[in-house]
Amino acid sequence: MQSNFPKMPLFFSIIFFIFSSLAFVFLYKEVNNNNQKSQLGEKEWQAEALRRDEVKTLDSSIKAIEKERALLETHFARSSDIVPFLDTVEGLAPKAGVKAEVTSVDVLSNSNGLVVGMKASGTFNGLYKFLILLENSPYELEFISMNMQSETVVTVSNTEDKNALVPKWNTAFKIKLLSFLP
Repeated sequence: MQSNFPKMPLFFSIIFFIFSSLAFVFLYKEVNNNNQKSQLGEKEWQAEALRRDEVKTLDSSIKAIEKERALLETHFARSSDIVPFLDTVEGLAPKAGVKAEVTSVDVLSNSNGLVVGMKASGTFNGLYKFLILLENSPYELEFISMNMQSETVVTVSNTEDKNALVPKWNTAFKIKLLSFLP
């Protein structure tokens, strides 16, 4: 018995099924690739958004501590700020009751330091107070050398109309400004 079943539509339906299956697999892979690309793009976008938020936070933090930063910067002397530093150091002498003068200023290129030579004269107590004021100044100082000598005796009149003898001291020292920014 011969089959009346047409073979041509079966053949076309199998070809159409294979073509549809291949198209489905191709489109499925493209959708997955696009999904992975969009996820990668979203991660990059989130990372950039997070970075921008961090920058905004950092900027607001910097603005919040602007006064403290300015105060901290006063503890450092730049090469353009040598004169105000020297004025500050010389301004401490009258507070201690001594006379002081800067004799030399040398900028050290190898260690980013500033060496200042000074001479001061006055009473021992005044010189000691001057050195204490220098140590407690807002700058970080290192005393390299110091030579202190007693000079002549100065006569000072007391309130009781008696003359008192007060020795006068001279000192020469070198200090290094460690917080110097060339």
